[in-house]
Amino acid sequence: MYPGHWADVKPTTLAVIDAVSGAGITWQELDQRSNQVAQLLYACGLRPGDHISLLMENDLRYFEIAWGAYRSGLYITCINRYLTAAEAAYIVNDSNSQALFASSALDIAAALPELLANCPHRFIKGDATSDFEDYDAALEAHPTTPLAEQPAGDSMLYSSGTTGQPKGIKRPLSGQHVSAGIPGVEPDNPYGINAQSIYLSPAPLYHAAPFGYCMRTLALGGQVVMMQRFDPELSLKFIEHYQITHSQWVPTMFVRMLKLDSAVHERYNLSSHQCAIHAAAPCPVEIKQQMMSWWGPILWEYYAGTERNGTTIISPEEWLERPGSVGQAHSGILHICDENGVEQAQGDEGLIYFEQPTMAFEYHNAPEKTSGATHPIHPNWSSLGDVGYVDPEGYLYLTDRKAYMIISGGVNIYPREIEDALILHPSVEDVAVFGVPNPDFGEEVKAVVQPVATVRQDDQLVDELMAFARANLAAYKVPRSIDFLDELPRLPTGKLYKRLLKDQYWPAKS
Repeated sequence: MYPGHWADVKPTTLAVIDAVSGAGITWQELDQRSNQVAQLLYACGLRPGDHISLLMENDLRYFEIAWGAYRSGLYITCINRYLTAAEAAYIVNDSNSQALFASSALDIAAALPELLANCPHRFIKGDATSDFEDYDAALEAHPTTPLAEQPAGDSMLYSSGTTGQPKGIKRPLSGQHVSAGIPGVEPDNPYGINAQSIYLSPAPLYHAAPFGYCMRTLALGGQVVMMQRFDPELSLKFIEHYQITHSQWVPTMFVRMLKLDSAVHERYNLSSHQCAIHAAAPCPVEIKQQMMSWWGPILWEYYAGTERNGTTIISPEEWLERPGSVGQAHSGILHICDENGVEQAQGDEGLIYFEQPTMAFEYHNAPEKTSGATHPIHPNWSSLGDVGYVDPEGYLYLTDRKAYMIISGGVNIYPREIEDALILHPSVEDVAVFGVPNPDFGEEVKAVVQPVATVRQDDQLVDELMAFARANLAAYKVPRSIDFLDELPRLPTGKLYKRLLKDQYWPAKS
């Protein structure tokens, strides 16, 4: 479904609410304003298969622009609002976007026009300039009626660029009317999201999971409660205040909520909360066990990528029986292969591939990257570069990212296991583990720790953490050194820019 349907069913009900201000947009308003966006884009000459970009803070207008693209057969690229102007311009240019929607609240917006190669239509929310048209004024010039044809569009989001320039992830359009459903929507989804659901989104909308699940919730007629940014206690407050039924998180959010005082934990009534979904990064087993003890068995986990090449899902009950698993295949067929593409025996680690009837995606303007993600023998198998293994019942366990595996003296060491151990120390707010040069062994284990704010960053803390690591890890996994940072380079999405840390310890490539 789509706003046009729900505007007939419940026109005056709020479709989206700004959690902080309480302001909202009704289904009728979302339907009419997204129609105006579609009409505006059509008047600008955009046709199905064309691209637009959206650079904006979490705002109610985000959804009308997105639905305007989705009901016009267009690709929409949501841009990370924390990028530099040059980085944002690269994405607008690389995506061949013909229209850009931006916000004057973001400092980088003003610097963008002179960096754009071929984006003739530029609209801004807020203070208009000579380089941008006023978004609201442009919208008001167009009717609230739908286009004569409304083929479904899709997102074309970009990877984070942690290993080079970001990649646009492009999937073929269905060509079907938007009422048939937008990509990724499952009416009988395992989470039970439906027209009665109230979904809390605590993360930036430019990221694939928050954007995708907000749009899917709206397609199914559920209500979205949007936070401006994640805050541990406010998240609990909003669950109680808005009677949230569904939500989505990343593990670092769990860690920060768990570190709140016990009095804060007990302050809010979370009884409406039926399903807390999490993904984006592996969750330490003990952290998830603590969350289950607090919130009850409502945590659902999935493993997937923006590429949508395959998905695994695990229910709370299944996870309690198999701690650490990310579930069985929900979309696609799992294969575990070695570096040469040879399928591994059950229980052996290797690259994770998903098999689909056809290749599910391509990297825009990057055929070599598409080829690199494709199995060397089977053209309809693809991998995101993650390493793991499958148990006899078909449950997948993630080991780590291939790119961050440490090889020390010929032994493979997976940073995730070390990070999962160190994050449990009460003085650790965040942690990153990676390999650094060692003249004898090639690499050795380095940990960079963000201590909690009240803890001193000194040799005594290093000694405490080293002792804690030795008590919880095999000797060869214990970090050889620990450094401190006031804050790790982690985006609000939970994505850690580990490369930015690792590059500081490795000599620059000539």
